[in-house]
Amino acid sequence: MAKPLMAKATAVWLVDNTTLTFKQIADFTGMHELEIQGIADGDVATGVKGFDPIGHNQLTQEEIDRAEKDPLHKLRLKFNAAAQGEEKRRGPRYTPLSKRQDRPNSILWLVKFHPELTDGQISKLVGTTKPTIQSIRERTHWNIANMQPIDPVALGLCKQSELDAAVQKAAAAKAAEGAAMTDDERRKLLSTEQSLDMPAEPRIPTAIEGLETFSLSDDDDEDEDNKNYADADSFFSLPGGKHDDEDEQP
Repeated sequence: MAKPLMAKATAVWLVDNTTLTFKQIADFTGMHELEIQGIADGDVATGVKGFDPIGHNQLTQEEIDRAEKDPLHKLRLKFNAAAQGEEKRRGPRYTPLSKRQDRPNSILWLVKFHPELTDGQISKLVGTTKPTIQSIRERTHWNIANMQPIDPVALGLCKQSELDAAVQKAAAAKAAEGAAMTDDERRKLLSTEQSLDMPAEPRIPTAIEGLETFSLSDDDDEDEDNKNYADADSFFSLPGGKHDDEDEQP
Protein backbone atom coordinates (compact mmCIF):
# COMPACT_ATOMS: atom_id res chain seq x y z
CA MET A 1 0.00 0.00 0.00
CA ALA A 2 1.30 3.44 -0.95
CA LYS A 3 2.17 5.78 1.91
CA PRO A 4 1.68 9.57 2.03
CA LEU A 5 4.44 12.12 1.83
CA MET A 6 5.83 13.38 5.15
CA ALA A 7 4.13 10.61 7.11
CA LYS A 8 4.93 11.94 10.60
CA ALA A 9 3.77 15.48 9.79
CA THR A 10 0.61 14.04 8.19
CA ALA A 11 -0.04 12.02 11.34
CA VAL A 12 0.32 15.19 13.45
CA TRP A 13 -2.28 16.94 11.29
CA LEU A 14 -4.73 14.01 11.43
CA VAL A 15 -4.41 13.78 15.21
CA ASP A 16 -5.05 17.49 15.64
CA ASN A 17 -7.84 17.92 13.07
CA THR A 18 -9.81 14.66 12.95
CA THR A 19 -11.43 12.10 15.24
CA LEU A 20 -9.81 9.13 13.50
CA THR A 21 -8.62 6.27 15.67
CA PHE A 22 -4.93 5.76 16.36
CA LYS A 23 -5.01 2.53 14.34
CA GLN A 24 -6.56 4.24 11.29
CA ILE A 25 -3.89 6.95 11.32
CA ALA A 26 -1.14 4.38 11.94
CA ASP A 27 -2.28 2.21 9.01
CA PHE A 28 -2.48 5.22 6.68
CA THR A 29 0.92 6.70 7.56
CA GLY A 30 2.80 3.41 8.03
CA MET A 31 3.67 4.20 11.63
CA HIS A 32 3.10 2.21 14.81
CA GLU A 33 -0.08 2.74 16.78
CA LEU A 34 1.92 3.61 19.91
CA GLU A 35 3.71 6.35 17.97
CA ILE A 36 0.36 7.90 17.09
CA GLN A 37 -0.64 7.72 20.74
CA GLY A 38 2.67 9.41 21.63
CA ILE A 39 1.88 12.22 19.17
CA ALA A 40 -1.50 12.68 20.81
CA ASP A 41 0.11 12.79 24.27
CA GLY A 42 2.75 15.25 23.12
CA ASP A 43 5.65 12.85 23.71
CA VAL A 44 6.46 12.20 20.02
CA ALA A 45 7.04 14.64 17.14
CA THR A 46 7.32 17.64 19.40
CA GLY A 47 7.65 20.80 17.31
CA VAL A 48 6.68 19.04 14.04
CA LYS A 49 4.29 21.15 11.99
CA GLY A 50 1.24 19.32 10.67
CA PHE A 51 1.10 18.52 6.95
CA ASP A 52 -2.38 18.91 5.47
CA PRO A 53 -3.10 15.80 3.32
CA ILE A 54 -6.25 17.40 1.86
CA GLY A 55 -4.52 20.55 0.68
CA HIS A 56 -1.65 18.52 -0.76
CA ASN A 57 -3.91 16.23 -2.78
CA GLN A 58 -3.36 13.07 -0.72
CA LEU A 59 -6.79 12.69 0.91
CA THR A 60 -10.30 13.95 0.32
CA GLN A 61 -12.63 15.29 2.98
CA GLU A 62 -15.20 12.66 1.99
CA GLU A 63 -12.67 9.90 2.70
CA ILE A 64 -11.92 11.34 6.14
CA ASP A 65 -15.64 11.72 6.96
CA ARG A 66 -16.30 8.13 5.96
CA ALA A 67 -13.43 6.88 8.13
CA GLU A 68 -14.61 8.91 11.11
CA LYS A 69 -18.06 7.27 10.88
CA ASP A 70 -16.64 3.75 10.50
CA PRO A 71 -13.67 2.91 12.78
CA LEU A 72 -12.95 -0.21 10.69
CA HIS A 73 -12.58 1.73 7.45
CA LYS A 74 -9.02 2.16 6.18
CA LEU A 75 -8.01 5.44 4.63
CA ARG A 76 -7.05 5.23 0.98
CA LEU A 77 -4.46 7.51 -0.55
CA LYS A 78 -5.92 9.70 -3.28
CA PHE A 79 -4.79 8.77 -6.78
CA ASN A 80 -2.34 11.31 -8.15
CA ALA A 81 -1.43 10.80 -11.80
CA ALA A 82 1.54 13.16 -11.52
CA ALA A 83 3.11 10.94 -8.85
CA GLN A 84 2.97 7.74 -10.91
CA GLY A 85 6.37 6.36 -11.84
CA GLU A 86 8.30 8.56 -9.43
CA GLU A 87 9.74 5.49 -7.71
CA LYS A 88 11.17 4.31 -11.07
CA ARG A 89 13.16 7.31 -12.13
CA ARG A 90 15.65 6.69 -14.86
CA GLY A 91 19.28 7.35 -14.16
CA PRO A 92 22.66 5.69 -13.76
CA ARG A 93 22.69 2.51 -11.73
CA TYR A 94 23.85 3.08 -8.17
CA THR A 95 26.85 1.00 -7.15
CA PRO A 96 27.75 0.70 -3.45
CA LEU A 97 31.13 2.10 -2.47
CA SER A 98 32.33 -1.34 -1.36
CA LYS A 99 31.82 -2.75 -4.87
CA ARG A 100 33.00 0.16 -7.02
CA GLN A 101 36.60 -1.05 -6.95
CA ASP A 102 35.47 -4.33 -8.58
CA ARG A 103 33.58 -2.61 -11.38
CA PRO A 104 36.56 -2.49 -13.83
CA ASN A 105 37.05 -6.25 -13.35
CA SER A 106 33.43 -6.88 -14.27
CA ILE A 107 33.77 -4.66 -17.35
CA LEU A 108 36.82 -6.66 -18.41
CA TRP A 109 34.80 -9.88 -18.01
CA LEU A 110 31.97 -8.56 -20.17
CA VAL A 111 34.34 -7.29 -22.84
CA LYS A 112 36.20 -10.61 -22.92
CA PHE A 113 33.32 -13.09 -22.83
CA HIS A 114 30.55 -11.01 -24.41
CA PRO A 115 32.19 -8.74 -27.00
CA GLU A 116 28.84 -8.47 -28.79
CA LEU A 117 27.49 -6.24 -26.00
CA THR A 118 27.52 -2.54 -26.80
CA ASP A 119 29.03 0.09 -24.55
CA GLY A 120 25.55 1.29 -23.67
CA GLN A 121 24.46 -2.19 -22.54
CA ILE A 122 27.56 -2.65 -20.40
CA SER A 123 27.05 0.80 -18.91
CA LYS A 124 23.51 -0.10 -17.85
CA LEU A 125 24.54 -3.48 -16.44
CA VAL A 126 27.34 -2.33 -14.12
CA GLY A 127 26.74 1.43 -13.89
CA THR A 128 29.82 2.87 -15.55
CA THR A 129 30.75 5.36 -18.25
CA LYS A 130 31.51 4.74 -21.91
CA PRO A 131 35.05 6.22 -21.77
CA THR A 132 35.92 3.70 -19.05
CA ILE A 133 34.59 0.83 -21.16
CA GLN A 134 36.48 2.07 -24.21
CA SER A 135 39.74 2.29 -22.29
CA ILE A 136 39.34 -1.31 -21.12
CA ARG A 137 38.48 -2.48 -24.65
CA GLU A 138 41.61 -0.82 -25.99
CA ARG A 139 43.64 -1.92 -22.94
CA THR A 140 44.68 1.65 -22.19
CA HIS A 141 43.16 1.71 -18.71
CA TRP A 142 45.64 2.91 -16.09
CA ASN A 143 45.23 -0.30 -14.04
CA ILE A 144 44.80 -2.81 -16.87
CA ALA A 145 47.88 -4.82 -15.81
CA ASN A 146 46.36 -5.61 -12.40
CA MET A 147 42.80 -6.29 -13.53
CA GLN A 148 41.22 -9.75 -13.52
CA PRO A 149 37.95 -10.62 -15.34
CA ILE A 150 35.22 -11.35 -12.78
CA ASP A 151 31.56 -12.14 -13.49
CA PRO A 152 29.42 -9.08 -12.58
CA VAL A 153 26.66 -11.40 -11.36
CA ALA A 154 29.04 -12.96 -8.86
CA LEU A 155 30.04 -9.48 -7.71
CA GLY A 156 26.41 -8.47 -7.24
CA LEU A 157 26.62 -5.63 -9.76
CA CYS A 158 23.73 -6.99 -11.83
CA LYS A 159 21.26 -9.86 -11.91
CA GLN A 160 21.62 -12.97 -14.06
CA SER A 161 18.27 -12.20 -15.68
CA GLU A 162 19.50 -8.73 -16.65
CA LEU A 163 22.68 -10.15 -18.18
CA ASP A 164 20.73 -12.80 -20.10
CA ALA A 165 18.31 -10.17 -21.42
CA ALA A 166 21.18 -8.00 -22.65
CA VAL A 167 22.86 -10.97 -24.32
CA GLN A 168 19.62 -12.01 -26.03
CA LYS A 169 19.13 -8.46 -27.29
CA ALA A 170 22.66 -8.44 -28.67
CA ALA A 171 21.99 -11.80 -30.36
CA ALA A 172 18.84 -10.45 -32.02
CA ALA A 173 20.69 -7.37 -33.23
CA LYS A 174 23.51 -9.47 -34.69
CA ALA A 175 21.05 -11.84 -36.35
CA ALA A 176 19.22 -8.87 -37.89
CA GLU A 177 22.50 -7.67 -39.40
CA GLY A 178 22.96 -11.08 -41.00
CA ALA A 179 26.49 -11.54 -39.69
CA ALA A 180 27.84 -15.07 -39.63
CA MET A 181 28.53 -16.44 -36.18
CA THR A 182 30.83 -19.22 -35.12
CA ASP A 183 29.65 -22.00 -32.81
CA ASP A 184 31.59 -20.44 -29.94
CA GLU A 185 29.95 -17.04 -30.50
CA ARG A 186 26.52 -18.65 -30.81
CA ARG A 187 27.00 -20.43 -27.48
CA LYS A 188 27.98 -17.15 -25.80
CA LEU A 189 24.81 -15.49 -27.05
CA LEU A 190 22.61 -18.10 -25.36
CA SER A 191 21.17 -17.61 -21.90
CA THR A 192 22.51 -19.61 -18.97
CA GLU A 193 19.61 -22.08 -19.01
CA GLN A 194 19.84 -22.68 -22.76
CA SER A 195 23.61 -23.15 -22.63
CA LEU A 196 23.37 -25.76 -19.88
CA ASP A 197 20.70 -27.71 -21.79
CA MET A 198 22.79 -27.96 -24.97
CA PRO A 199 24.25 -31.43 -25.79
CA ALA A 200 27.97 -31.95 -25.55
CA GLU A 201 29.94 -31.32 -28.73
CA PRO A 202 31.24 -34.45 -30.55
CA ARG A 203 34.93 -35.11 -30.05
CA ILE A 204 37.44 -35.56 -32.84
CA PRO A 205 38.52 -39.25 -33.16
CA THR A 206 42.00 -40.08 -32.01
CA ALA A 207 44.82 -40.89 -34.42
CA ILE A 208 44.55 -44.62 -33.69
CA GLU A 209 40.80 -44.65 -34.31
CA GLY A 210 41.32 -42.81 -37.55
CA LEU A 211 43.99 -45.21 -38.75
CA GLU A 212 41.82 -48.25 -37.99
CA THR A 213 39.46 -47.31 -40.79
CA PHE A 214 42.26 -47.71 -43.33
CA SER A 215 43.57 -51.14 -42.18
CA LEU A 216 43.05 -54.23 -44.34
CA SER A 217 41.17 -57.26 -43.10
CA ASP A 218 42.74 -60.74 -42.87
CA ASP A 219 40.80 -61.97 -45.90
CA ASP A 220 42.09 -59.08 -47.96
CA ASP A 221 45.67 -59.99 -46.92
CA GLU A 222 45.22 -63.60 -48.00
CA ASP A 223 43.75 -62.59 -51.36
CA GLU A 224 46.66 -60.23 -51.91
CA ASP A 225 49.20 -62.95 -51.08
CA ASN A 226 47.52 -65.51 -53.34
CA LYS A 227 47.52 -63.01 -56.14
CA ASN A 228 51.26 -62.44 -55.70
CA TYR A 229 51.92 -66.21 -55.69
CA ALA A 230 49.86 -66.69 -58.83
CA ASP A 231 51.80 -63.98 -60.59
CA ALA A 232 55.10 -65.63 -59.60
CA ASP A 233 54.04 -69.04 -60.95
CA SER A 234 52.96 -67.55 -64.22
CA PHE A 235 56.27 -65.71 -64.47
CA PHE A 236 58.47 -68.80 -64.06
CA SER A 237 56.35 -71.21 -66.15
CA LEU A 238 57.48 -71.75 -69.72
CA PRO A 239 54.89 -71.88 -72.46
CA GLY A 240 54.69 -75.36 -74.07
CA GLY A 241 57.49 -76.68 -71.86
CA LYS A 242 57.69 -79.04 -68.92
CA HIS A 243 58.12 -78.29 -65.27
CA ASP A 244 61.45 -78.90 -63.66
CA ASP A 245 60.09 -81.50 -61.27
CA GLU A 246 58.80 -83.81 -64.08
CA ASP A 247 60.99 -86.78 -65.11
CA GLU A 248 62.35 -86.65 -68.68
CA GLN A 249 61.67 -89.63 -70.96
CA PRO A 250 64.76 -91.39 -72.38
